[in-house]
Amino acid sequence: MRVTISHNRPKEEVIRTVERSFDDLFKGVGVLPVQLVQEHRSWQGSTLTFALTAKMGFMSTPIKGTVDVTDRDLTIDVDLGILERMIPAKKAQEMITDRVRGLLK
Repeated sequence: MRVTISHNRPKEEVIRTVERSFDDLFKGVGVLPVQLVQEHRSWQGSTLTFALTAKMGFMSTPIKGTVDVTDRDLTIDVDLGILERMIPAKKAQEMITDRVRGLLK
């Protein structure tokens, strides 16, 4: 899934906001109670590469992707694993978009 959000803030400020608030982006994806564990993330320039595990009761699924910050927008490419089968893609995109816009206010 890919989500692109425009911004009008300095690139460095957006990078700091993403770093500080990353965990909030995927918590409670859709209506499912999701716990995020085994998080790994690293920045290379203005691109964040991440991998984590989402646990829902006895099930778990890997989530991995990138966040690319440019001077004008922020693009999230994410593979939600089996969550993509449980949550409509449009709903997940809307939720992530709303959260990112809220962080960038």
